[in-house]
Order: sequence, then structure tokens, then C-alpha cells
Amino acid sequence: MSKPDFDDPDLPLADLFAAWPEAAAMFLAHRMLCPGCPIAPFHAITDACLEYDLDEDEFRAELARDVW
Repeated sequence: MSKPDFDDPDLPLADLFAAWPEAAAMFLAHRMLCPGCPIAPFHAITDACLEYDLDEDEFRAELARDVW
């Protein structure tokens, strides 16, 4: 089974954490409670960044640099 497309703006966080469990550490480092959240199957990175008032481009770049 192939991994989902990280750049898909609609990629649910639950799918992101399933494919890349190490990404959870980055969310937690930003004090984001997304890993384990019951809304994770319905929210994408965009939604999380809006909820936590983070710049999405910067957050994605940091994720890409530190996780991939």
C-alpha cells in the first residue's frame, strides 16, 4: 500500500499520522493536540493551522524538513 500524498490539502490528519507517525512529534512540539484528537479524521493540516493560528506554509515546510 502506498502512502498518501502529503501535499493533498484534504489529507485527513488521522491518515497523515497513520502514514507518518513521527509527524505527531512536530504537532505536539507546537502544542497542537491533533494526535489522538477525535476530530483528526475530519481535519487537514490547513484546519489545524487555522485552529492554532499557525502559518500553514511555515508549518508544512517545518514538517517536510524535520519529518521527511
